[in-house]
Amino acid sequence: MHDVVIVGSGPTGLMLAGELRLAGVDAVVLERRESQELAGSRGGGIHARTLELLDQRGIVDRFLAEGKTMNTATFGNTPLDLSALPTRHPYTLALFQNHIERLLLQWAEELRVQVRRGVEVTGVQEDDGGVDVQLAAGGSVRSRYVVGTDGGRSTVRRSAGIAMVGPDATRSSLIAEVKVAGEPKQQGKVDARGIHGLYPMGDGTVRVVVTEAVLGPATEPTLPDLRQALTDVFGTDFGVHSPTWLSRFTDATRQAESYRKGRVLLAGDAAHVHSPTGGLGIGLGVQDAVNLGWKLGQVVRGSSGGELLDTYHAERHPAGERALKYTMAQSLFQKADPRQEALRDLLGEVLRVEGAGEPIAALVTGLDVAYDLGPGHPLLGRRMPDLDITTAAGPARVFELLHQAEPVLLDFGGQELGAGISTARVRHVRATYDGAWQLPVLGTVPAPTAVLVRPDGYAAWVGEGPVDGLAEALDTWCGKASQPQERP
Repeated sequence: MHDVVIVGSGPTGLMLAGELRLAGVDAVVLERRESQELAGSRGGGIHARTLELLDQRGIVDRFLAEGKTMNTATFGNTPLDLSALPTRHPYTLALFQNHIERLLLQWAEELRVQVRRGVEVTGVQEDDGGVDVQLAAGGSVRSRYVVGTDGGRSTVRRSAGIAMVGPDATRSSLIAEVKVAGEPKQQGKVDARGIHGLYPMGDGTVRVVVTEAVLGPATEPTLPDLRQALTDVFGTDFGVHSPTWLSRFTDATRQAESYRKGRVLLAGDAAHVHSPTGGLGIGLGVQDAVNLGWKLGQVVRGSSGGELLDTYHAERHPAGERALKYTMAQSLFQKADPRQEALRDLLGEVLRVEGAGEPIAALVTGLDVAYDLGPGHPLLGRRMPDLDITTAAGPARVFELLHQAEPVLLDFGGQELGAGISTARVRHVRATYDGAWQLPVLGTVPAPTAVLVRPDGYAAWVGEGPVDGLAEALDTWCGKASQPQERP
């Protein structure tokens, strides 16, 4: 029996598999595709917080080397400056999903993650001892937990009976990568339906996005469907042929009622579907995976009780809900409508006021995520900044201390932090830092004397002199000191 079965080897599944391996867990990925190769480049884009998470694992340079950074994002028709955000990565990285998956797979293979390909999952059945993951070829795979990272039409979610709730689709669009007759040229148009365009990709292939006249069916579109939609909008189908990828997406916005049901958990598109506007999808899934991985690892290893898994839903569901509200608001401005254009222009006037766009920029990039861990220092529940610190071993960055996905207790005050600290469950690092503590939107905050940083990079406890609450925070987030803590 495996500790964890992950269904789906997209970015979320691969990131989660790597996190679980770092936690010392026996995890296997089941993937329906015979190969990791995607038909077409798919979506793309990695925002600042996701880049920080990759940096925390020591692999961000691989992604930066293959993508292109952009210092602005857009809300409505107003550019938002990302360069002033207090992060080492104040930009968005343009990189298509096929490359993101390839680089994550490379990392997962280095960690010896097991990926079984050509394996289609048809359902899951839970009992008191574990979960049977049922296979289309017959038989099942047994595990203690299963995580569905199998997309918006998640078989795992449906089999577990977890409902998706939220607004239905109002329009649908076709997206494709095709060849065209003649020389590829960029075309663009916005009308009452939505946004339409043809974008040359540099190799004779054109990416096409066209909004359909009526809401399309929940089936895979055909090349004749694409030709008809282009003709309706542009008066010609541009002679499109030889599609490498053709799909349909909508503006439906739905979220799983629960990210956990017993031994079944959901992450990525299996837990939330939304318009691709803003490029938040991949980042949301990766952030789900990094939040879940270490928690599930501690529960599997026996160092924490199952209640730790409840914090996964409690933290990621509100974060996902906030991001989905952004995609709904942004999608309003993607068609020609005088009333919506009036609202867009008025919002643009507000956002152009100095500093007014920072909250939206922080939301888009994921830097504003704040988990509710109770009252305390402004840093509590927020991502730990990647400070340049000095330790006994010399200069270091905070994110370098998180490469192995272990909790870190940063001690900036040099005081006695108590007998409850055990190097078996937390890495205790004495450090100095003389700069300002800058947080997105909040600006400069008081310098703490100590910070307990979770494996996902969020502050679980912040000291301001006294050590009140540290022992409880260690028990909550790092496991009981008396429990086993074996890692690979």
